[in-house]
Amino acid sequence: MLETSTRLLELLSLLQLRRGWTGQELAERLGVSARTVRADVGRLRDLGYPVEARPGVAGGYRLSAGTAMPPLLLSDDEAVAVAVGLRSVAAQGVAGAEETTLTALAKLDQVLPHRLRRRVDAVRATTAVVRDDGPVTDPAVLGTVAMAVRWTELLRFDYTSADGATTTRLVEPRHLVCWNMRWYLAAWDRDRGDWRVFRVDRMTPRAPTGARFAPRPPPAPDVTRWVTDRVARATWGVRARVRVHAPADQVTPLLAPGVVAEPLDERTCAIDLGTDDPDRLALWLAALGPEVEVLEGRETAAAFRRLADRAQRAAGVAPA
Repeated sequence: MLETSTRLLELLSLLQLRRGWTGQELAERLGVSARTVRADVGRLRDLGYPVEARPGVAGGYRLSAGTAMPPLLLSDDEAVAVAVGLRSVAAQGVAGAEETTLTALAKLDQVLPHRLRRRVDAVRATTAVVRDDGPVTDPAVLGTVAMAVRWTELLRFDYTSADGATTTRLVEPRHLVCWNMRWYLAAWDRDRGDWRVFRVDRMTPRAPTGARFAPRPPPAPDVTRWVTDRVARATWGVRARVRVHAPADQVTPLLAPGVVAEPLDERTCAIDLGTDDPDRLALWLAALGPEVEVLEGRETAAAFRRLADRAQRAAGVAPA
């Protein structure tokens, strides 16, 4: 039932996206048969959505123009989930998100019964949004990128790197990730023949290409983790490789997103880490639990020696 409801919402969004679709186009987009599309169209009509069917080879489906949509129907839990989701959007580094979430919640109030409106108002009144002062993402740009990802369309944009240089890129967008209040795009760069990560707030999309592409295998089984790993590595000032004397499956839950435990054998694993403060990294590794051994990274090894000296002084023992 949940799968059917989700598909009906997706079908409705497709019908609202453009004037007309053939049954085969809808079937391909939804990943179902043409027969299922016909059945889903019937369900939308039963719910009051005015879907027209045009017979023949050039026929298809479209929403009737100028017809009011049925009211929004949400359960108690759905209404609260939408309210919480809207509030959380304001913290995701999107320009104007605070104002637009408030207007969206106001519109939600107009279509909810009084019983649900009180619950949504309670969420709005008792939650706060905390954002940093870093760059924000233009919601129009984020929407353009998201649509290109959703419909597997080539994306052309001007990109400004951290050093201020601007280049034009043509990519196959794969995945959007929001991490640490920043939006990132994982995409296959056609000119460079490699997977790259782009910060969305540094992108200026050009006119849509309209060209589709066949999705290639992703750069990693978990694309989100691949993105966070690439972003973290790019910002590290000090790097270290450490052997941890514990199995990888026991160490992984202890690590931050973007840090991967690489199995060395059944009892040990290695992790690649980075930081701008090696003393803090040494302290964190010491508190990790299992025994650790620095394989690469002179700064981190030196930080461990300083930490050992501090521990000896704290214990009343003169450092060796």
